[in-house]
Amino acid sequence: MEEVTYKLPSDIERESMRIIGEELKQQGVTLERSTAAVVKRVIHTTADFDYAHNLRFTDGAVKKAAEAFRAGVAVVTDTNMAKSGISRAALSKLGGEVHCFMADPDVAQTAKAQATTRAVVCMEKAAREYPGAVLAVGNAPTALLKICELIENGLRPALVVGVPVGFVNVVESKRRVFQVCQRYGVPCIAAMGRKGGSNVAAAICNAILYTALDAVDPAKRQETLK
Repeated sequence: MEEVTYKLPSDIERESMRIIGEELKQQGVTLERSTAAVVKRVIHTTADFDYAHNLRFTDGAVKKAAEAFRAGVAVVTDTNMAKSGISRAALSKLGGEVHCFMADPDVAQTAKAQATTRAVVCMEKAAREYPGAVLAVGNAPTALLKICELIENGLRPALVVGVPVGFVNVVESKRRVFQVCQRYGVPCIAAMGRKGGSNVAAAICNAILYTALDAVDPAKRQETLK
């Protein structure tokens, strides 16, 4: 029987990241230093090395988002799953908070009245209540398309995370939001293609939060978040 040598969470995470780095090296993949922490955390979350190729970043997206987190910016997500996965301890340390409006009664009522999705209304509410927030979308392409419209009408989020998963409007919405963000100078991280999900959205936010706290190393993070 193979001996289990890594028992503490910090040791397991550190070894996992070492393995990821080694396998990327074997594949001939060299990550950009500015985005490596995000890519590795997404791979760590999904065990899917395709993210080394399909994650795209606007210029300086990670640095700008980390600065926004240090200033206490909020996060608005399109799913409660993503909300649950984002480190509240890290956000709280930086003075931020995370919200998901999908289950709010007013959102459901407005979506029904307008014959649209709750995700669309969710982003409209985010634009009103947290206009400079990080908008993290892991499920709904309609949320990304609404974000595009809002940006074209003047909204300037701190970061758009565009990683919905699926088959209908997913590829197109991610391509469009990345193009719109580039055009208007809005930081954006998108997973091109069909892959993504709430866990990926949370992983991206966490990687940037840990970067903002200078706590990418798990042992240092434990001390920082005490």
